Amino acid sequence: MNYEEALNFIHGRTKFKKHPNLNTIKLLLKKLNNPQDKINGIHIAGTNGKGSTLAFLRNIFQAEGLKVGSFTSPFLIRFNERISVNGMPISDKEIVDLVSIIQPIVKCMDEELEHGGPTEFEIVTAMMFLYFAKHPVDIVLVEVGLGGLLDSTNVFKPKVSVITTIGYDHMKILGNTLGEIANQKAGIIKNNVDCVIGKLPSEALEVIKNVCYEQKSNLFVPEQDYFISDCNEKSWKENFSFSNNLISIDNLSINMLGQYQIDNAACAIETYIRYKKNNYQSINYKIIREGLINTFWAGRFEKLNDKPTVVIDGAHNEPAVLELSKLLKHHFSNNEIYIVLAILSDKQYLKMINTLANINNVHLILTEFSGPENRKSAALNHILEAVNAKHPVKFVPKWKIAIMKSVNEMSNDDLLLITGSLYFISDVRKLFY
Repeated sequence: MNYEEALNFIHGRTKFKKHPNLNTIKLLLKKLNNPQDKINGIHIAGTNGKGSTLAFLRNIFQAEGLKVGSFTSPFLIRFNERISVNGMPISDKEIVDLVSIIQPIVKCMDEELEHGGPTEFEIVTAMMFLYFAKHPVDIVLVEVGLGGLLDSTNVFKPKVSVITTIGYDHMKILGNTLGEIANQKAGIIKNNVDCVIGKLPSEALEVIKNVCYEQKSNLFVPEQDYFISDCNEKSWKENFSFSNNLISIDNLSINMLGQYQIDNAACAIETYIRYKKNNYQSINYKIIREGLINTFWAGRFEKLNDKPTVVIDGAHNEPAVLELSKLLKHHFSNNEIYIVLAILSDKQYLKMINTLANINNVHLILTEFSGPENRKSAALNHILEAVNAKHPVKFVPKWKIAIMKSVNEMSNDDLLLITGSLYFISDVRKLFY
């Protein structure tokens, strides 16, 4: 088997479960001698902010000199990014080796199980657990794929559980109310395992509190158990202070813009502190400071060019776009902002468009891209009349031409933001790297 054949096997699997339970992934892992029981991990769920929080945590642990494994999704450039060590994707050979072990087991399960064998994500999750069982690291940061309760990653007992945010996304699968969605996210909370959360709506917070009470898990809540005070300075850095009942640190800096990134960084700090405290280890302020300032997460308000400034951002649902609009209003109120926007058809795209189109200095161009596999890009030309915009909204079907048209209209002092989908900005990013 070569690398391409290994990827074809993975991507050729069905994407969604026919079984609303974890039985298949547990059976697959059992046949692999339960590698999930051999890792020392932290589990991270949330509507948005999972990846950034994981990146902050990874860099804090790395600043301490630890070897850190990560499991993330989706990937931006190459599949290998999903399983990484100290931020470096595993090799093509390691992907092939993992698939070579798992493929024959999956083939047997296809024949044995009435509803069919493991899905693509179940296989990738098993690959991750198997990799870190065979190549031990000091700690593994595991990002939930979707939801939590029935997510394929929800098969190990972490040292800390993290829920970053809860908002409206994937409602067909997770539920139509914040309470229902929160109940799915709360599925990662384990008995007597600390749970750290980010800023949650009150309806979602009540659900998390109840589950933590049932599970006898200590819950750590922003503005109750840990505190942030941020600086309003406008630059390509965010500065803030952090405190809880154990430490207080002033003048922390991150290179990722947005109040939501300050929130993610604070969530990561609190998680790190709870992990260290539970392991009876001391907390080094210098390590936290160094880890934060060195954190970079591709596709999260990532600057690709100066003069004019070109930025990509993976905001792909309404909660993320709301946070993005706050960032634009705070940091770029004196610039003309050109936004090239493409969104998957299963998202709340009209809400997302109107949120951005209502900013006074935003000029919006809607476009389309080739969505991943069976997920289509929204046909946004049909909704132009429904958009409530400050400036005329244009539709250009080919995204490369949409970007060129925007650049031709801009001055060097303007901002070009390309956003709407992680899959879309993955295509865009390839033009610059």
